Amino acid sequence: FSVPADASNPQSVVVSVLNVTATLGSQAVLPCKSYRMVWTQDRLNDRQRVVHWDVYSTYYGDNKMERLCDMYSAGDQRVYSSYNQGRIFMPQNAFTDGNFSLVIKGVAESDEGTYSCNLHHHYCHLYETVKIQLAITKKAEDASEYWDGEKPVIVALEGSTVTLPCVNRNHIWTERHSEEEQQVVHWDRQPPGVPHDRADRLIDLYASGERRSYGPLFIRQKMNITDTAFALGDFSLRISQLESADEGTYSCHLHHHYCGLHERRIYQVFVTEPVKEKKVVNLTTHHIAPAVDPNVVRGHNVINVIIPESRMHFIQQLGYILATLLLFVVLLIIVVLVTRKRRQRGYEYNVKKYGEKDVNLKEFTVDTTDLTRYKSEDVRLDYKNNILKEKAEQTRSFPAKNIDLDK
Repeated sequence: FSVPADASNPQSVVVSVLNVTATLGSQAVLPCKSYRMVWTQDRLNDRQRVVHWDVYSTYYGDNKMERLCDMYSAGDQRVYSSYNQGRIFMPQNAFTDGNFSLVIKGVAESDEGTYSCNLHHHYCHLYETVKIQLAITKKAEDASEYWDGEKPVIVALEGSTVTLPCVNRNHIWTERHSEEEQQVVHWDRQPPGVPHDRADRLIDLYASGERRSYGPLFIRQKMNITDTAFALGDFSLRISQLESADEGTYSCHLHHHYCGLHERRIYQVFVTEPVKEKKVVNLTTHHIAPAVDPNVVRGHNVINVIIPESRMHFIQQLGYILATLLLFVVLLIIVVLVTRKRRQRGYEYNVKKYGEKDVNLKEFTVDTTDLTRYKSEDVRLDYKNNILKEKAEQTRSFPAKNIDLDK
């Protein structure tokens, strides 16, 4: 379905929804064309904004609408009647301040009528009209302003100066923007089962030529918009090498921030497998298959079909493997650090253990003066055998041992 936009409403939105079905492996094109002037016309700032004042008067009895003056955003104001030259005018800074009020000096009875202030933006298709009724009186006490239920009514004294208000401070009339920065198109994709606020952004395209693509590299390569999109008004999204993972809801958003215009197109994409062609086999009498024996029991023919996995599934599995290896490496590093720390604590404990006690090595020094005295004595014995003699000689020859307790 589609909802047409209201040209008089600056916040008008166009929404359309279409269903697209494509075969697996083919190239799908999601059409998004906008031939509205806001997207395809040359970007002109100067003569697109214009204000003009008209008056509907019955003074002369002809009951016709007369153009009084007009002014463009980049030009001087123009007064149509020589009689009104220097007598009626708008402020020179009207487009800067948003004040388009009409000033009438020395009002006369012929100025009585219904005045209309018309604001137009041809580039953005915006139109606004403000009507004011002006009545002339010869009594100063009758001068007043009031609302008649449809428009303001100003009763002015003849010969005085009157101002007919027409104020519009909307940014479209008071500011000068760069048009290229205000026109943007972006495509979003909403996978099945995902809410619309979690949709993935695919492409941003600006009228200045700037382009932004989002997502993995293979998605950015398979989905694109032509470079001449803004020149032709064709923002169609082309999806190459279509696969089942590309199913979902695609939405094309057209924005013109300067004009306050928005359009949206929504597409439901379904992917089906291509229909295989049936081969016709011509049987001749020379190649006739033998008849089937009903007594022979045949098993079912089973065909195993391996469907290649998509790239997303492969990347997902690869991510699981890399995460497992990374976890294993982290655990190994933690074990090594804990082991080294415990060893360092053991060394510190041994040093501290010896450091807590003041060991006086002199206390453990063995005084061997007595031992040598006994060992140096001549033992004059008659040895009964050679073993006793050898023991006696060993005690004389070897000196006493000094024991180093530190070692």
